[in-house]
Amino acid sequence: MERPTTSLRTPSSSAGWPPPTQPIGFTNWLKAIPFIGLHLALVAVFFVPVDFWAVGLCVFTYVARMFGITGGYHRYFAHRSYKTSRVFQFCLAWLGCSSLQKGPLWWAGHHREHHRHSDTPTDPHSPHETSFWWSHVGWILSSEHVDTPNTVPDWQRYPELRWLDRYHWVPGLCLAVLCYLVGGVSGLAWGFLVSTILLYHGTFTINSLSHLFGTRRYVTADDSRNNFLLALITLGEGWHNNHHHYQSSANQGFFWWEIDISYMILCGLRCCGLVWDLRKPGEKALTHKLVEPNTTVPRSAEELAANCSAVEGVSVLGWTRRWARAFGPGLRRSQTRPTQLSRRRTEWLMSISHQ
Repeated sequence: MERPTTSLRTPSSSAGWPPPTQPIGFTNWLKAIPFIGLHLALVAVFFVPVDFWAVGLCVFTYVARMFGITGGYHRYFAHRSYKTSRVFQFCLAWLGCSSLQKGPLWWAGHHREHHRHSDTPTDPHSPHETSFWWSHVGWILSSEHVDTPNTVPDWQRYPELRWLDRYHWVPGLCLAVLCYLVGGVSGLAWGFLVSTILLYHGTFTINSLSHLFGTRRYVTADDSRNNFLLALITLGEGWHNNHHHYQSSANQGFFWWEIDISYMILCGLRCCGLVWDLRKPGEKALTHKLVEPNTTVPRSAEELAANCSAVEGVSVLGWTRRWARAFGPGLRRSQTRPTQLSRRRTEWLMSISHQ
C-alpha cells in the first residue's frame, strides 16, 4: 500500500538538498546485500563454539566501536565539541568506519542535516514524518542518502578523511580479519558479526526511538527525548533532548545521574593529552528553556507548529494509524517526500500556543 503523499516546497529543496525522494529500488537492494547478509549470517552463532573470551571480545568491540560513533563521528566530526590532533582525528575516523556505518564525512553531513530540519519533512530520519522502520533503517538503504551532503566543508580539506569516506569498508574488513586471528571462528562470529549487528541497531535507536519514547527537560522545536535505557546501550547518546537543546556539548548527560560513558572516555583521553577543550553547557544553558507549564511549552508549541505546519491535501493520520503504518510491511517511500504530520496535531499545537 502506498503512503499518502503531498507536494512540499522547502528552502533546502531550492538549494539542491535533499535530492528527490526515491523508493528503495532494485539497485539499492543490491547495494544493501552486505548489510542484509550480515544479519542473515547471525545463524552462524548456533554452529560455532562460544566461550568467555568470545563474549568478552564481542563486548569490547561493541563498546570501542560505539565510542567511535558517539565520541568520534557524532561529538567530534558532526558537532566539533572538542579538539584533537590530526593524527588522533584519523584514529577516531578509522574507529568509526570499523562500525560499518559508512564514512565520517557522510555520517557527519547527514547528521547536520538532521539537526537543521529535525522532525520536519526534510529530516532524513524523523519517525514522525515517515515511519519507525524508515527512521530506524530504511533511510540508510535508500538512494536518497547515498551522497555526502555539502554540509562538511570543514572536513573535506583533509585527504585522509576523504579517502576513508570513500573506502569506509576497509577498517571493518581489517577488524573482521583481526577478530578471526585472535579468536578463530568464534572470534569472528561474536567479536565481529554479533557485535556489528548489535552496534547497528543500538545506534539506530537514537534516530527512531529517542524521538518517540522518553522525557523532555528542555523546550525544543522537535520531539527529542531523554531515555535512560538508550543512554546505557549507546554510551550516553540517549540523553537526546539534552543534546538537541545544546548540540555542541561534549557531554550529553548534563547531571551526575545521567550516565554518559562516552564523556567519561573523553575525560580519560583528555588526561592523556589526546583531546582538549571539551565544551560543556554553562549554568545559563542548563536552566534555559526548561519545560514549565503555561510558560515555555506554549512557545515551543508555536515553534514546532511553524516548523511542521500542515500542507493542504495532507491526510489526517492519528497516532494509532501512524503506529500501524510504522510497523507494517515494506520499507518504501513514495516518489515525493511525504509529510504525515496531521492537521489535527498542528491545530492542537496552535491552540495551546495561544492559551
